Amino acid sequence: IMPSSYQTCTISAPVEKVWDVIKSFHDLSWASNVITSCEKDGEKKGSEIGAKRILNGVFKETLLSCDEKNHSFSYSIDEGVSPVSSNDVKNYIGEVKLFSITNTNETFIEWKSKWESSSLDAEEFCHTLYVALLDDLNTTLSK
Repeated sequence: IMPSSYQTCTISAPVEKVWDVIKSFHDLSWASNVITSCEKDGEKKGSEIGAKRILNGVFKETLLSCDEKNHSFSYSIDEGVSPVSSNDVKNYIGEVKLFSITNTNETFIEWKSKWESSSLDAEEFCHTLYVALLDDLNTTLSK
């Protein structure tokens, strides 16, 4: 089975402003309702491929790509709690892309992920998580 998750939203802010808020892999201060701690793991900067972080003390993630020009990044979840632990899922890849809506100066965000698993349990978990993260991002940028 190749489960996946896909969420989108539109934010009333220009793409450059949204990118400035989310581009650092080590800064999730914009998601304070979801992410209680974001620890840098290792020496790499938040935009460097291979940068590692530990979210909420349990989710270990690695930055796989960061495309400043096209406002996108991808990451892996290397370890976490069930249903996204390394025992539950393999090859978890998340991807965030921003698109400029030029006629309204807004930003369309696409957050998707896919992984290998014999169970679909992680789909609901990821969906709920991404919706909450996008809500936090929208709230942060609406202030």
